[in-house]
Amino acid sequence: MKVLFWGTPAYAVNALDALVDAGYELVGVVSQPDRRRSRGKTLSYSPVKARALELGLKVFTPQSISSESDIQAQLAELKADVYVVVAFGQILPVEVLAQAPQGCWNGHGSLLPRWRGAAPIEWTLTERDNQTGVGIMAMESGLDTGPILVEESINITLDENAERLAQRLSELTAKLLLEALPLISIASNDSRGDKAKELSLRNQSEQGITYAHMLSKQDFIITWNRSALAIHLQVMGFYPRTFTTWNGKRLKVLKTEPLIPELIDQLSGDAALMMDKVNKSSKSMSMEQSKPGEILFISESIGLVVATADYPVLIRKAQLEDKQPVEGQAFIQQMGGLNGEAIGKYFI
Repeated sequence: MKVLFWGTPAYAVNALDALVDAGYELVGVVSQPDRRRSRGKTLSYSPVKARALELGLKVFTPQSISSESDIQAQLAELKADVYVVVAFGQILPVEVLAQAPQGCWNGHGSLLPRWRGAAPIEWTLTERDNQTGVGIMAMESGLDTGPILVEESINITLDENAERLAQRLSELTAKLLLEALPLISIASNDSRGDKAKELSLRNQSEQGITYAHMLSKQDFIITWNRSALAIHLQVMGFYPRTFTTWNGKRLKVLKTEPLIPELIDQLSGDAALMMDKVNKSSKSMSMEQSKPGEILFISESIGLVVATADYPVLIRKAQLEDKQPVEGQAFIQQMGGLNGEAIGKYFI
């Protein structure tokens, strides 16, 4: 079975490796063009392109596959049996979708039709879904609208961040592709003809459709007059890009816990301890007299407790501008050696 693989970020590398390890013939890889992916001016390969070159595979990097008919023709000449797409980052035009005789199949990181689109992992977390998963979907011209061949769900915990969840879903995508491709191959070689019926594809529901729109810089700014849970989900869902401001410098907030009594069974022992200390010192977990963004409590070994619109948030790990990510005592030192005098100061 000849496979043309489409993918760009690190998320897709597990799937590429799984196909190679399983013995599929990779006739080529299509990835996004080289980008300036850091502050430097040097162009760098996408993670998928870098891995493909290590494997000795031919790589194509169209600026826009929809408008580059020359690359479309080159891909058609590869005579791939099937196209496998995992987080490629461009919409495939109908001319490309029609090229592979055994179809184009997408490994999508959500339980469709929830979170169609560009950033399903981030919005899954920020909207506090209890479950997510991966579906292997037959691609069509609509945005993530195709029928599902195989699907598997996983549970999400309160301490899950986008990086960790992406790794879990990446591994699940690779696993499900190895389940799906033999089914596709058998159905495609069956002379009875109705491949969709033979594969028992499941059409997506018309109910519960949501769209995971692309993220903007505004999504990463912490607004302290929101609820503790909303801020925590923002930090974990948009990890590691969420930030606030401290003494005129940007402070990336990398790990938090919402000190909400109803969630105590989902918090760490450290967070429960901080909740107890703040409760005793304030005599009210509602923090009605504190102002959002105000530092309420400092622990050199654990972190900072900060007021929000309702319950406090414990900041456990952060990164001050031009510094390294730190937690515990190193975090307090990076903030300028905070002490009791800092209580009452504000994040902006």
